[in-house]
Amino acid sequence: MNFKTRTLQELRDRRGVLASKQALLGFDGFVDTIVAPVALRAGQGENFTPITTITEFGQRILGAAGKSTNIEFYPRMDKLGGNGPIMASALLAHGAPVTYIGALGRSSIHPAFADFASRARVISLCDPAATTAVEFTDGKLMLGMMRSLDEITPEKITAVMGDGAFAAALGAADLVGLVNWTMIPNMTAIFTDLVTRVLPRVPVRPGRGFFFDLADPEKRSQSDLVYALETIAQFEQFGRVTLGLNLKEAQQVFTTLGFGAETETESGLRAMAEKIRARLDLTTVVVHPKESAACATREGTFWVPGPYFAQPLITTGAGDHFNAGFAAAQLMGCSPEAALGLGVCTSGHYVRTARSPSLADLETFLANWK
Repeated sequence: MNFKTRTLQELRDRRGVLASKQALLGFDGFVDTIVAPVALRAGQGENFTPITTITEFGQRILGAAGKSTNIEFYPRMDKLGGNGPIMASALLAHGAPVTYIGALGRSSIHPAFADFASRARVISLCDPAATTAVEFTDGKLMLGMMRSLDEITPEKITAVMGDGAFAAALGAADLVGLVNWTMIPNMTAIFTDLVTRVLPRVPVRPGRGFFFDLADPEKRSQSDLVYALETIAQFEQFGRVTLGLNLKEAQQVFTTLGFGAETETESGLRAMAEKIRARLDLTTVVVHPKESAACATREGTFWVPGPYFAQPLITTGAGDHFNAGFAAAQLMGCSPEAALGLGVCTSGHYVRTARSPSLADLETFLANWK
């Protein structure tokens, strides 16, 4: 049976399960402004030629060295952002009940999160950060202002929620998603507080899973990254741990753990996922480049091609949508291959439509995928 047929069959058989599962995610929150950089303007509004590649954009910047230059960003949309809110929104679209704890507004919920807050149970810790997302045909630049995320600490979570309410929310969760380690300076402290103080007091829930996404750790030191990974491994005593990595993240983790280089081939992706998984002794490691995805579990390695699309409407949030599809499949009890299939289809649908798909949308997408 090919992976598309298997994924479609498992989705049809198990889709009713998801509404009975509880997801708890945190802790970031961003307001994203999606922009196009202007190369040549011919008139007002959208009457311009954009800078299409990061290389061209870099050459424009390098040309300003010793001088100065002006670069216009033309706004395409403002939207809810952050790894946590985007992943949580996608899970809501799939039909999973969600509790979200994060940076959604200090005195009131920021308007960018109003619709999200109407569909999920939300607890806000502080103001959201802000990102200007510059999208190109060969990647994107995320220009962030994130000082407010310094306020996200174990003490702040306890102060806002109360120790008992936080433990109760964890106890009710089938999925605990802890994402954006890179941009939350105190995230490792939160991990440590969870494994040493909070989770030992939380009743065991059969099948509970933890999902981690580092979110581009390039700006963090190797020692910080190693310590965070070792702390993530400690969550295995409380449930099944999945570490989600895009290609760049996987390569950095792979190198940091002392391995050599692997190619972006099926065999290379499988090898990266398995070596990282074995070194950290995790239940699952998943690696998702733009054109395929691979994962390693204690039972073996798996790989699927992706529905790559050369002219996406949006790319910001594509990885978070993959994570949501993969995690939703895990909640439904799908096979690793089907989880990869739902991950790439969730991301593939999103970049084509700029909309988080329902499970019915995914069924149609799978059925029509040539």
